[in-house]
Amino acid sequence: MQVEEEAVRPVLNRLRRAQGQLAAVIAMVEAGRDCKDVVTQLAAVSRALDRAGFKIVAGGMRQCLAESADDAPPMSEEELEKLFLALA
Repeated sequence: MQVEEEAVRPVLNRLRRAQGQLAAVIAMVEAGRDCKDVVTQLAAVSRALDRAGFKIVAGGMRQCLAESADDAPPMSEEELEKLFLALA
């Protein structure tokens, strides 16, 4: 399954935002910043990654149920549930 074209840009934006936030977390740790500040920023990175993952799964859900790029059978409800739980 590929990410739907209309979802690619928002997903990439979210991933780039997470990448920038992660770079900030690394810099904070290297600078010896307060644990509370580091954890707060790390939680923001985690949320950004979760949102990107949810966008991919939600945006491709219909596609997953209806078709497959390699003519394989569509994904079952159990397979989709497994994808959602992988993000939880």
